[in-house]
Order: sequence, then C-alpha cells, then structure tokens
Amino acid sequence: MHETTTLLVEVGALLFLLGLLGRLSRRIGLSPIPLYLLAGLAFGHGGLLTLNASEEFFAVGAEIGVILLLVMLGLEYSANELVGNLRAAAPAGLIDGVLNALPGAAFALLLGWDWVAALVLAGITWISSSGVIAKVLSDLGRLGNRETPVILSILVIEDLAMAFYLPLLTAVLAGSGLLGGGLTLVVAVGTVLLVLVVAIRYGNLISTAMSAKDPEALLLGVLGMTLLVAGIAAKLQVSAAVGAFLVGIALSGPVAHHATELLTPLRDLFAAVFFVFFGLVTDPRDIPPVLLPALALAIVTMGTKTLTGYLAARRVGIGEPGRWRAGLALVPRGEFSIVIAGLAVAAGSVEPKLAALATAYVLITVVTGPMLARLPDFAWFKRWLRQRGAAQQARPAAVPD
Repeated sequence: MHETTTLLVEVGALLFLLGLLGRLSRRIGLSPIPLYLLAGLAFGHGGLLTLNASEEFFAVGAEIGVILLLVMLGLEYSANELVGNLRAAAPAGLIDGVLNALPGAAFALLLGWDWVAALVLAGITWISSSGVIAKVLSDLGRLGNRETPVILSILVIEDLAMAFYLPLLTAVLAGSGLLGGGLTLVVAVGTVLLVLVVAIRYGNLISTAMSAKDPEALLLGVLGMTLLVAGIAAKLQVSAAVGAFLVGIALSGPVAHHATELLTPLRDLFAAVFFVFFGLVTDPRDIPPVLLPALALAIVTMGTKTLTGYLAARRVGIGEPGRWRAGLALVPRGEFSIVIAGLAVAAGSVEPKLAALATAYVLITVVTGPMLARLPDFAWFKRWLRQRGAAQQARPAAVPD
C-alpha cells in the first residue's frame, strides 16, 4: 500500500509539473520537448531528486508514447497519399538522407565509436521533428505558403524511411548483425508493401469495422488494435513503432479523422511521458563532457538540413524567401531522434555517451530551430535577400568564346 501511495504521489507531482512546463513553453513560443527532457534529467539518476517508485510506470508509458506517436503519423496520410508523396518527393528525400545521415555517421566514427553507434547517430541527425515543425508552421501562419507542401513531403519521406530504418536498427542492436538486420529489413519492407496494398484496396472494409459514430468504441477499438499489432510486430522482431505506423495507414475516412481527434490527448500525455523517461534514464553529469561535440554536430547538421529544404524548394521553382523558409523550418530534431537513441540505450550495447550526446543535441536543435525559422520574417533578413537578388541580377552573364 505504501509503494502504491508513493507511486501516485510521484506520478501525480511529475505530471502536474509537466502541465506547468507545457503552458510555460507555449507562452514563450517554444516546443515543450526540451522542458520535458530537463524535467526528466532533474528527477532521474544523478538529478536533483531521484524518483524510484515511478520509474517502471514511466518505462511502460514511454513505450506507449512511441506507439501513439507513430500511429498518429500513420493516421495523417492515406495509403494513396503516401504513394503519391513518395514518387514526387523521392529526389528531395534522397538528398535529405545523404546530407543529414552521413554527417552523423561520420561524427560517430571521428569520436572513435563503432559502426553500430554510427548507424544510430546517422538516424538521430537525419530525422526532423514532425511535431515541432508542424507547430512552428502553425504559429507562424505558414500552413498555406507555397513552400509548405515541400516541407511536408520531406517529412513524409522521413516517416516512411523510419518504417525501414527502425527494424534494421532493432535487429542490429539485438546483435543480429548486418545479415540478420538485412533479413529483418526484408520482412519489414514486405510487411509495409503488403499493408499498403491492403490499405489501398481494402482500407474501406477495415475502417467499416470501426464505428466513427461511437467515440468510446472507436477509441477502444483503434487503441486496442494498435497495441495488439505493435506487440505482435515486436514479437516478430519488427519494430513495434512500425507496426503502429502501419495501423494508422490502414485506417482512412471518417474513422481516421475521428480517431485522430480522440487519440491526440493520449498521444500528448504519453509522448510527454516518453521524453521525461528518456531524461530519467540519462545521467545529467554525462552531458557536460559531450556538450561541445553536441554543439558542433548541431551546427553542422542544422546547416545541412537548411540546405536540404533550400534545394528541395528551388527544385519546384519556389522563390528565394520561400527556399530559406523551407530550409530553416526543417532544423529541429525531436521525437524520432529520441526514439532512436532510446532504442540504443535499451539495447545496452552501444557507446554509453550516446544517450547524453543525443539529449544535448536534441535540446540544442529544438530550442534554436523555432528561433531560426523566424529569421526570414525579420526586416534585415528580407533586406539581405533583396540585396543578394539585386547583386545576382547585376552580375554580367558569361560571354561564350
């Protein structure tokens, strides 16, 4: 009874604190993710006050948080939309992967880490934060801008890439090696393709089994199916997160719309729990030694991500201001970077400093990213763009020999 009481006190106090931090973050115009991470660092191992009774609760909640993040991403797109975006944005997605994954892998090798850590860090630096970017675009009133579809297409490509990357990473971290990881990846690719075919041809039948008119039944049905499929996927050595993503893709129409509304509060709750848990298991004393490397990595990959958006927007004929808005909007890393680092930490077979580096890296990008996204709105930046454009127009054309 005493342990239960302590659990309720710890969980209640921490959730109440998260509510206050979330409100504070919105008042100052930042994502709440860095504040959640800092809360976890403050009350975890080596923090100001260690919460022991609630750690197991937050561990389970963190697993559910990852699953809900992925199913909600799947619900945002129909199978047809995913296929269309994949075709249209494939070149930009390839540029994105090359420019942002390779620096992470190279950085890990420069630090003397092994190839498994390099694979993990490549994913951490590659994937932008869909949640943070969507919030920034909404706050800045850019959802209707010409460059916004380019940004969203790149995010969709990254989400799809996660469906293939996570199973491979899970298998490698489990000690299966590249061969075992390759076999797992083949299974994952086959599963994704199968689900896409089923979703395109029979998605209406799957959605008909759910009742969009009964919120309670819909919530229980979608949440239960998501957890069931995620659990089965984990048993088959395919990422539970990928299983949840596929469930979201398979649902469509009014069912997907109403399920999104019902699951959003749960996603926000358990996503916050996930970020807190990552902070709880990271010793803050490990961060100062990796702060400078994290800052260096953040500077490099913020530049490469900006270049990614700039080139993608230029490719479809968007003007200079829109290219910069697209590039700077893609800077923040967040939930997926922490998910990838969390998988590595749970496996316990990678460089111990990786968790601290990932935490510091995400904190830097998620705090500075929304600030950088505002640069194109400043008068001095617009003036610089006009001067740059005028200089380019005044430059004499090359005369052929």
